[in-house]
Amino acid sequence: MSNCKVIALSNQKGGVGKTTTAVNLGVGLAKQGNKVLLIDADAQVNLTMALGYAKPDDIPVTLSTIMQDIMDDKSVGVQGAILHHNEGVGLLPSNIELSGLEVRLINAISRESVLKTGINQVKKNYDYVLIDFMPSLGMLTINALAAADSVVIPKQPHYLSAKGLELLLRSVSKVRR
Repeated sequence: MSNCKVIALSNQKGGVGKTTTAVNLGVGLAKQGNKVLLIDADAQVNLTMALGYAKPDDIPVTLSTIMQDIMDDKSVGVQGAILHHNEGVGLLPSNIELSGLEVRLINAISRESVLKTGINQVKKNYDYVLIDFMPSLGMLTINALAAADSVVIPKQPHYLSAKGLELLLRSVSKVRR
């Protein structure tokens, strides 16, 4: 059994520092000698671009590809899709194709555990898996929450961020149940 910790970075409010937290936490953990995988579960691909991949639509295998293969019950090579960054972290990148996956997830069998299935294939190779995902409460967010052992919720000290936190905590509770 793996001792890997899967951590989702979430807030339904955008612009609160989810991606920045994912990058800094991931690189910091890697510099302490941990094996870290970052997963970009946002079609805006900020995490992928923050790690220097300026043309994410040119990356041949992304999170969207992996999740679609899982839904189609195809053989999935998650480890082959991971890019290795010079900061010592692995990256499962994203691109714009992820935006269409949300709709396809609605009719998928075990739709809330597609991402978890992919993570389970590689988590034995890592101490930490950090999932950065979009400010939403859709199926990709449900997938990330279902795959995670814990959730980090970056927040800004103002009303809209607090309101987003309240709604997210309700979703976390529902996923937990």
